[in-house]
Amino acid sequence: MFKRLLDLLLAISASIVLMPIFLMIMIMVLLKLGRPIFFYQYRPGLNKKEFKLIKFRTMIDDNSGRIPPLGKWLRSTSLDEIPSLWNVIKGDMSMVGPRPLLVEYLPLYSEYQNRRHEIRPGITGWAQVNGRNMISWEEKFEMDIWYIENRTLKLDFNILFLTIKKVFFREDINSAINETMPRFKGNKPE
Repeated sequence: MFKRLLDLLLAISASIVLMPIFLMIMIMVLLKLGRPIFFYQYRPGLNKKEFKLIKFRTMIDDNSGRIPPLGKWLRSTSLDEIPSLWNVIKGDMSMVGPRPLLVEYLPLYSEYQNRRHEIRPGITGWAQVNGRNMISWEEKFEMDIWYIENRTLKLDFNILFLTIKKVFFREDINSAINETMPRFKGNKPE
C-alpha cells in the first residue's frame, strides 16, 4: 500500500516537473514524425492482466521498424517513457518493477519467468540499471525475479537514483548490435 502511495506521489510530481519537456516533445514529434504523437500497445501487467502502455511515438511507421534520429534520441534519453507516468497514476504500472514486455511473449515464458507478473511492471527496474539492452534475456529474467524476491523501498530508491544517473550519463543505452533487444523466442529445450 505504501509503495502505491509513493508511486502516485512520484508520478504526479514527475508529471508536473516534466510538463514543459512533455509539451516540447509533443511538438517535436508532431513536426518530425506527424500524427499520432503517442504510441499505444497492450502489455501484460500484474497477474498478466493486459493494459494499454503509452509512450511517445519514436518510429515513422510502427510496422517498418525504422527509427529516425528524433526517435533514436528519445529512446536513448528515455524521454519516450514520460507518458508512461500516466500508467503509474492509473495503477497499471509502478515506478520500479520488471519492464512490461509484449503480450505475444506470454506463452513463451517458463513458470519461473512468469513470476515477473507477480507485481506491477515498472517504468524502470533492476535489469534496466544493470545492463538494459546489453544483457541476455536469461539475465534480464534472473534480475526481474531477484527484484521480486528482494524488493524494498530502499532498493526502489536506489534503482530510481541509478536510473537518473544512467539516463543523464547515457550509460547502457543499447547494445552495439541492436537498437532494441532482439525478440524473445522462448526457452531452449533442455
